[in-house]
Amino acid sequence: MFVLSSIRPRSRAVVIGVLALGLGLAACGSSTGSDTATTASMTPDGEPVTVRVLTHDSFALTESLVTDFERTSGITVEFIAAGDAGEVVNRAVLASGNPDGDVLFGVDTTLLSRAIDAEVFDPYVADAPLDPDLIAAGEGVVTPIDDGDVCINIDDRWFADRDISVPTTLDDLTDPTYADLLVVANPATSSPGLAFLLATVARYGDDWPQYWQALRDNGVQVVNGWSEAYLGEFTAGGGDGDRPLVLSYATSPPAEIVYASDPKPEQPSTSVMLDGCFRQVEFAGVLRGSPQPQAARDVVDWLVSPEVQADIPLSMFVFPARRDTPLPDVFERFALRPATPLTMDAQTIADNREAWVEQWTQIVLR
Repeated sequence: MFVLSSIRPRSRAVVIGVLALGLGLAACGSSTGSDTATTASMTPDGEPVTVRVLTHDSFALTESLVTDFERTSGITVEFIAAGDAGEVVNRAVLASGNPDGDVLFGVDTTLLSRAIDAEVFDPYVADAPLDPDLIAAGEGVVTPIDDGDVCINIDDRWFADRDISVPTTLDDLTDPTYADLLVVANPATSSPGLAFLLATVARYGDDWPQYWQALRDNGVQVVNGWSEAYLGEFTAGGGDGDRPLVLSYATSPPAEIVYASDPKPEQPSTSVMLDGCFRQVEFAGVLRGSPQPQAARDVVDWLVSPEVQADIPLSMFVFPARRDTPLPDVFERFALRPATPLTMDAQTIADNREAWVEQWTQIVLR
């Protein structure tokens, strides 16, 4: 039986946000691969196995895929939404070795080193034809599921109605023209928020604090996570927001077409500022201390199966880790890949993340 515990799926009207993403080495104990389900469907006591998957709030898959997997594997899958990716990782770190789940989905490039340092995972990489760079990003500990780019999204209609040019660079966001128009997520609680902080460090080096001081002086709004920013504060997010610039993803605009009422628009009314995007890879890992590690590995294998990977673009609006996966037409047309995304190696993130977040907090939230 497919169980969904307090999950708010990514696939609702104009929901995007994804997930998200970096570099390492392949497998440490694969099973038979992700194209066929293995069976670890009974506990040692002969009871059916339930695999609990901790996820961020934006996780979504087509329910029939879960039902089919449960029928063929004998494993019941329970998805437990635990907030933004940052909150999910914090929860897993606090419970390292004694987890309240079996699999964690949603740890990404910005947070992986923290989870590895805390020994959250039992190393496992699925034996599947995944992008080698994404496999490397998992450091031989976790399996890449998808990737995308955290970018500033723009409500084009809002700017056109006011005859204001849209911003095109990170520097533009500090211009008084765009005062009180930008909403971002807190890097202490949000994976996209942390990615944007890292993007500014990668772009401005030691001068990043001055950049954030300029954003603060220009009225940047900070909220806890992506959902609050996009669905609550963004003018094109479906709520009552008054901010036409939002931190989201380069893959966000297709959702506007997919979830629009008929007749569907020819093009989205939102666009992406391609300067300053940060590339993220999103992973799934087996939690150390899981009482059913083989069944947990089977679930990770299933997440990189052709069927699930084909579902990812229009369920979570990110790119699948299997590069041979056919993409939907609307995704091909409107989901963007920045030519030169900003990146940062995992060790640099691990060495500096806490200090950078603390310094950011003093500058922006003091």
